[in-house]
Amino acid sequence: MSRYDISGWQNSYQEGSDAQVLKNKLGIVTREDMNRAELILLRKLYMAVLNHALPSGPLTVAHIREWHHRWLGNVYAWAGHERSVNMSKNGFPFAAADRIPALLQAFDRQYLARYTPCQGMGREALIEAIALTHVEFILIHPFREGNGRISRLLADVMAVQARQGPLDYSPWELRREHYIAAIQMGLMGDYEPMKQCVDQALPRG
Repeated sequence: MSRYDISGWQNSYQEGSDAQVLKNKLGIVTREDMNRAELILLRKLYMAVLNHALPSGPLTVAHIREWHHRWLGNVYAWAGHERSVNMSKNGFPFAAADRIPALLQAFDRQYLARYTPCQGMGREALIEAIALTHVEFILIHPFREGNGRISRLLADVMAVQARQGPLDYSPWELRREHYIAAIQMGLMGDYEPMKQCVDQALPRG
């Protein structure tokens, strides 16, 4: 069973993968090998962005698309492009595919332009900025794959801009149900649970 329920013409799996791995340029057929490849490439992206290409000005959706393409462009033909299929996870539906362009425009204007750049932010202001942008990005879920990891990179970039990061996500992994509930509360406009998650992950001192 795949991690997501995906419908539409982009529901294309790699031949020989038993519908476990999305069609890819590398011919990878096992989830284990794909996870390993994606992790290696993600580490390279982190090194490039945080150490050499940290944006000094406001973050934008264009930055996010670029990060996604730099990360997965050698793996998936659709890297950096919004998904055109509807997706859900554990029965929780993400934004409908046909709404994604408009939602990203609103995300750019209402969240990224408002809360970034994060230079000079105190801890509480940064927690609010990361929590709100994280929830709203996850709810949009603009890409076919890698949304959670790109959302964490976005949070880390914001924290590093404020000289308070990157974050330690181990509390989120240990209390996965709490994190998922925080996302769902954000859908109803209650960001306090996600602020608590960010507070736990953001380094102190």
